[in-house]
Amino acid sequence: MKITFMGTPKFAVPALKIINENFRIDTVYTQPPKKSKRGMKELISPVHEISNELNLDVRTPKDLSYDLEFFKSKKFNLAVVTAYGQIIPDTFLKECQFINIHASLLPKWRGAAPIQRSLMNKDKFTGISIMKIEKELDSGPVLLTKSLPINIYSKHGDVEKKLSEIGSNLIIEAIQKINNDPDCEFKEQDHNLKSYAKKITKEDEEIKWNIDAETVVAKIHALTPSPGCYFYNNSDKLKIFECKLSDKKSKKPGHVVIENESLFIACKDKYIEILEIQKPGKNRQKIKEFIKGYKFD
Repeated sequence: MKITFMGTPKFAVPALKIINENFRIDTVYTQPPKKSKRGMKELISPVHEISNELNLDVRTPKDLSYDLEFFKSKKFNLAVVTAYGQIIPDTFLKECQFINIHASLLPKWRGAAPIQRSLMNKDKFTGISIMKIEKELDSGPVLLTKSLPINIYSKHGDVEKKLSEIGSNLIIEAIQKINNDPDCEFKEQDHNLKSYAKKITKEDEEIKWNIDAETVVAKIHALTPSPGCYFYNNSDKLKIFECKLSDKKSKKPGHVVIENESLFIACKDKYIEILEIQKPGKNRQKIKEFIKGYKFD
């Protein structure tokens, strides 16, 4: 099979490597290099970096549609997409079969931030879906799925890594199925059950203490390690990266209690215990260390 791979972040790297080991990738598409914060050099994507190590041909168009003639000339049999970062134009979809490694159990959580939204929603399971790409966002029929149990203590970074590994194994099974039977069955999604995982916003990052403690705990872990959830103590923007439910009943949302070198903050129904926190411009700290050098008003 003549395969092209389209992906950009670290999440896509395991799939790239295992596909190339088993089938050999002809061409890789990834997002263009970005300027570093100080503008001193250009930073290539994780997929670009690994592709260079594997001596794969890499293309980085800012707008994929401008690369159509090259894409046509290659006569690919299959395009594998995972977290590429661009919408695939219809003109490309006509040229070969496109399949996507999507980090949710479709039709739930179509869109940009499926892992975070699933965790914030306190779902019991997330997973990977291998689906055919069609015009409407993440709406295509599904070939394979595999689930992963999660809870309010599951952190985005950990879940993303596990799903990346699951996806890399599942995509090999999917390509083998397609290679053995080009007409293998993809199952239509139940579109009545669809939900959308919109991008994480600055508003999502702020902690609201006037909601239930379980929801706050789930949200904090859903945004760990990046971008992190924050609240203000006067002008200090404090980020929380790890916490757990406590048995303390709430007095007033946002109320702070320091007790036996532990920090508790009240939500609507009960307190949560803060385990890891970060002061502005400082490294993350375990709470025992943080309390020694910080005072709440």
